[in-house]
Amino acid sequence: MFHGSMVALVTPMREDGAVDHDSLEALIEFHVSEGSDAIVAVGTTGESATLDEKEHCELLRRIVGMVRGRVPVIAGTGANSTREAIELTRCGMEAGADACLLVTPYYNKPTQEGLYLHYRAIAEAVPIPQILYNVPGRTACDLLPETVERLAPIANIVGIKEATGDLERGRRILERCGDQLDLYSGDDATAMELILLGAKGDISVTANVAPRAMHEMCAAALAGERETAERIDSRLRPLHRELFIESSPIPVKWALYEMGLIPPGLRLPLTPLAPQYHERVRDALRQAGVLAHGA
Repeated sequence: MFHGSMVALVTPMREDGAVDHDSLEALIEFHVSEGSDAIVAVGTTGESATLDEKEHCELLRRIVGMVRGRVPVIAGTGANSTREAIELTRCGMEAGADACLLVTPYYNKPTQEGLYLHYRAIAEAVPIPQILYNVPGRTACDLLPETVERLAPIANIVGIKEATGDLERGRRILERCGDQLDLYSGDDATAMELILLGAKGDISVTANVAPRAMHEMCAAALAGERETAERIDSRLRPLHRELFIESSPIPVKWALYEMGLIPPGLRLPLTPLAPQYHERVRDALRQAGVLAHGA
């Protein structure tokens, strides 16, 4: 249903933490013009955990309106409360999003049966295409391939963002249910290889700062053109690494500020990128060709 480089969009904020809607609109225009294949709005990279429900829903409405149907919009609507996830998913559908992305419930550590019932309940309550999202390094909750296989027959569960970086895990999901739902990488460092294995694209942090290159890399990998994909990805590898030098989205928001695209704001408990890492992120931006040498 969706493919290619899908940017896990940051939420631009001023220094006081208020959402900067002007910068948000400029950022969306940047992504549309630079070839991002879809925009993932108000997901975990968009600091959804620090937005209240009213802000979350309003942002989804604004982003869908700003995009104007030029690329798909996938709304981040996951929560660790099933009721809240249903309400946010309903907001995403009413805002006009093309699909919703639902991170596994964090902190409360449900069983596999609990995960199955959580996702089934959301899918039954809201008839919008839904993408599962597994990132156990952030949630302390691992959605196993066996559970994904149980969920795959549900008609409006259309994909899974698998962010473990474990290619063998991706292979198992493809073998078990690749004919029923699409697999997407959620780990930029291994995205190329996962796409070459059969994934349909990458929900990407790196695409925030290098959308054109990520689009071209994903397109080459989807076409089975390994040599071209590797050549592009080799320039991006420093970004894949340094954009996680501190907790995401701290480094990527600093990088976008350095590029002059957004203000420097984050919401507590996140804090600005530590000064000792500034030059490392700058070097990665230069190597990717998105920041001029000497800048």
